[in-house]
Amino acid sequence: MILGIYPYLVTNGNGQEAVKFYENALDAKVLYVQTFGDMPKNPERPTPEEVKDLVLNAHLKVGNTDLMLSDTFPGNPYQLGSQVTIAINISDVEKTKEVFGKLQDGGQVHMPLQETFWSPLYGQVTDKFGVMWQISTVAAENK
Repeated sequence: MILGIYPYLVTNGNGQEAVKFYENALDAKVLYVQTFGDMPKNPERPTPEEVKDLVLNAHLKVGNTDLMLSDTFPGNPYQLGSQVTIAINISDVEKTKEVFGKLQDGGQVHMPLQETFWSPLYGQVTDKFGVMWQISTVAAENK
């Protein structure tokens, strides 16, 4: 039985910064952050000092939703996360404006916040980590 799905974001060595950014922008609760330095020691494959502080796995809670995040595994190529789109439903217009404003900091707006047929306020923004967000206020009749 599938209990749910969640987005998993992969960053390029700036995972610690991303965790703090999303904690602030999305009012997320950081449940844990594991680093590559936290991995069990393996004498055959020692963890290089320069990657020990990179994020191996982070778990954030945004409302009732899980958000996972990690840095690219050392030695693997990084592919910009434009293939990841995350939809966020927000209960009121003011909070929608706040979240959108924080996510656009250092990013790029694709569709400014505006009324749509499904939402009193909807917009699209790619944040400074290359992740595209669809932000939507839930219409009163859909609550």
